[in-house]
Amino acid sequence: MKTKKIFFSITLLGFIYFLTVGFIKSPQTEYTPIEQDKWVAPASADKIKNPLKGDASSIASGKKIYKMLCFVCHGAKGKGDGMGGTGLKPKPADLTSEIFQSQSDGAIFWKIEQGRSPMPSYKTSIPEKKRWELINYLRTLRQ
Repeated sequence: MKTKKIFFSITLLGFIYFLTVGFIKSPQTEYTPIEQDKWVAPASADKIKNPLKGDASSIASGKKIYKMLCFVCHGAKGKGDGMGGTGLKPKPADLTSEIFQSQSDGAIFWKIEQGRSPMPSYKTSIPEKKRWELINYLRTLRQ
């Protein structure tokens, strides 16, 4: 029960953050959209191995985490079309794409852990095991 409350709080705060970041315009500067740069994890991230790879039971847990934290921006099917992502620059990644899915589990783990604006770091808010469960679920989103 305590875990659900924590995840709900994090989800709510994340949703509010993403909505406000996407719609706030700095009064000192002219608005210019941030171009989507290729986000590449360091080569060392590819060496990080998924300890839950092949663990089918972890997928259900990963799906719950996705629905609580990722769904709002990445959308129901992971296409990057969630309501919270509409005003974000850069746009949320399409998690079903070949570009995303061709990354190693370690690279995805590194990105979830580190974050990149406007996506926050989940290093302290999602326990390591839960991050791996999330990755196992993300692998089910392949096109």
